[in-house]
Amino acid sequence: MGDLDVPAIDPHGPELVYVVIADHIQRRIAAGDLAPGTRLPGELALTETYGVARMTVSRAMRELRERGLIVTVRGKGSFVAKNPPAQA
Repeated sequence: MGDLDVPAIDPHGPELVYVVIADHIQRRIAAGDLAPGTRLPGELALTETYGVARMTVSRAMRELRERGLIVTVRGKGSFVAKNPPAQA
């Protein structure tokens, strides 16, 4: 995913790890670093990027889908939504 500035993730800290990841990707979308229609790396690549388990990345992706920021096409991957909702 390019030059990341990956956040420090503390599995024992107060924040849910999947939310930290989802928030980071959301900030990249809001900043225009990930444009609408951009394909996100696969879950395995994201596990390496963030140093977390695949289940954690999977939950972060679900969180991003629930926020309306990405769409996932089975067999093709996950993409930044064409019209993501306005940032709160």
